[in-house]
Amino acid sequence: MLWSLSFYAQFFDVDTSTVITRCRQALLPFLPHTPPFLDTLDGNPDLYGPFWIATTVVVILFLRGTISQYLASQQRKTFEYDFKLLSGAAGLVYGYTLFVPAGLWAALRWFGAQGVELVECWALYGYGNLFWIGVALLSWSPLDGLNYVLVGVGYALSVFFLIKNLYPVISATDKRTSQILLLVVVLLHAGLAVAIKILFFTHKSPARKDKDKADGGDGKLMFFLG
Repeated sequence: MLWSLSFYAQFFDVDTSTVITRCRQALLPFLPHTPPFLDTLDGNPDLYGPFWIATTVVVILFLRGTISQYLASQQRKTFEYDFKLLSGAAGLVYGYTLFVPAGLWAALRWFGAQGVELVECWALYGYGNLFWIGVALLSWSPLDGLNYVLVGVGYALSVFFLIKNLYPVISATDKRTSQILLLVVVLLHAGLAVAIKILFFTHKSPARKDKDKADGGDGKLMFFLG
């Protein structure tokens, strides 16, 4: 059954209105009387929304990182698109959204908490990526301090969204285990926020090649600016 396409197709069988409704519910976790996001899934989690949300984050991070590189190379005669930023964004966002929820789900099963399914974990983290779209769209400023503030706000909102929905499930384990799992969730998400800031929201990104040493090659487009 796991090797059948029809098994996975059920998680992409949602209409646009459902995805939009879930996006709206995910973006408003701090309002009073807002039900937990996992409850709004009503036993029918989808992967369609999370996939396209993650893809949108990847594309915007690539464009944002490219603009940072362009601004940093204003004194150069040439500018090269570095498509390693695209693969880096894809690896970071897809990897985090795929493996961290899977690891959390496995840990919960190991410690006897069975209140959430694997697909629900993927959906939760996938819709949680919506906050990073907003951060990436707003973080166009050359002021590094302002970008730190925006990333911090995005981290605070997204981690609150995750904790609000995961706490009832994680608290089903013993007190010490639940504290450790919650700490792991917070720290891993902080790691994602730091990686996004350093790799894509700075003109001195370590993901960027030294263009003085690059002679051209695969995966680059060169534009003569003067």
